[in-house]
Amino acid sequence: MPRLDSRVLLNFLEEVDKELERKITLIAVGGSALTLLGAKPSTRDVDFALPNDDREEFQRALKNTPHGFVVHCFNDGMIFSQSLPDDYLSKSALVKHKMKNIQLRTLSPLDIVVTKIGRLDDRDKQDIDTCIKKFHLTKARVTKRAKQVEYVGREENYEINLNYVLKKFFNK
Repeated sequence: MPRLDSRVLLNFLEEVDKELERKITLIAVGGSALTLLGAKPSTRDVDFALPNDDREEFQRALKNTPHGFVVHCFNDGMIFSQSLPDDYLSKSALVKHKMKNIQLRTLSPLDIVVTKIGRLDDRDKQDIDTCIKKFHLTKARVTKRAKQVEYVGREENYEINLNYVLKKFFNK
């Protein structure tokens, strides 16, 4: 699987943009967001959240754009197995890259961390560590935001993962 740097991601989105018939909002999440934020050199797949109203249009344009990438789409703040608070979009960052129909944003670093806590594999742990260091996230901010997240599944699992992250990355 090819690694995707920010230039490849943006070139891909420029091609998708040409196929769109109207304006949409895409929010890069996970490794895609970290790559666009300059916190990670590349990502293995492409992950986006988008408003429900934009999903069908994006999927149509994506199908008409040859790309060869694994693309995951999440709806309305439901990222992986977490449902973010309604303010996730206003907390996201605009990516300054001019496209006709795509308004490209990245999930905030804090929201990247709280969405990665749910799965918490080795890559997630690396990404969490990177976010905490690069964006100077505090234990209090991570804890507060994580408490606002709804986890789909056993809530206890998310709580266990959160406690692990707080201990591992903040009690050094």
